[in-house]
Amino acid sequence: MAAAAPPPPPTAAPEPTNMVPLKSPIGLPVFSRIRLATPSDVPFIHKLIHQMAVFERLTHLFAATESGLTSTLFNSRPFQSFTVFLLEVSRSPFTATASPSSSPDFTPFLKTHSLDLPIEDPESYNFSPDMLNDVVVAGFVLFFPNYSTFLSKPGFYIEDIFVREPYRRKGFGSMLLSAVAKQAVKMGYGRVEWVVLDWNVNAIKFYEQMGAEILQEWRVCRLTGDALEAFDKANI
Repeated sequence: MAAAAPPPPPTAAPEPTNMVPLKSPIGLPVFSRIRLATPSDVPFIHKLIHQMAVFERLTHLFAATESGLTSTLFNSRPFQSFTVFLLEVSRSPFTATASPSSSPDFTPFLKTHSLDLPIEDPESYNFSPDMLNDVVVAGFVLFFPNYSTFLSKPGFYIEDIFVREPYRRKGFGSMLLSAVAKQAVKMGYGRVEWVVLDWNVNAIKFYEQMGAEILQEWRVCRLTGDALEAFDKANI
């Protein structure tokens, strides 16, 4: 039987006539915020995952749907299961009290950046949860708890970390990674782990500069699709 066709990529939102690409005049600050994602952010998360699949040359594996993300990502308190941090960028300062995801579990990270060149984002209208305040979703990180028997401590495993192309090489990726690491330290966890594609030399260098150890002797093992379903029929 032929495999079912994957869902189509996310549909672009209609471009508002009064929306312009996000720009930061040279010499003026850009403001960023890392906050907990909420179910209302699923359309942005879905688009980010698709852009990541394009970047990683893995669109043939992309099968995520907005309904699937909504039904699986927000069933537990933050940090107890799947957790998503969103990176937002704006030309106007953020305030902690204005966060759409106010939670006793996490206080948003706020930072001011001084950039040498303006940010040109022609897709800003597709990633704007708050168009009136020029807020644009620039990236995300999705992670969940795992466990180290050698350390006898829990940790975090980062499933995905992604920054959209216009916002790369500006320190936003290190902000996302640092937010997860800080949360791990706060909770007394032993480590944070993730994988990186072997051809992504820039990412490998970036992670090494952040202090991560690249474990060359380990390989990722995966059961999925028909190979996984076969175990349902296997005699054990």
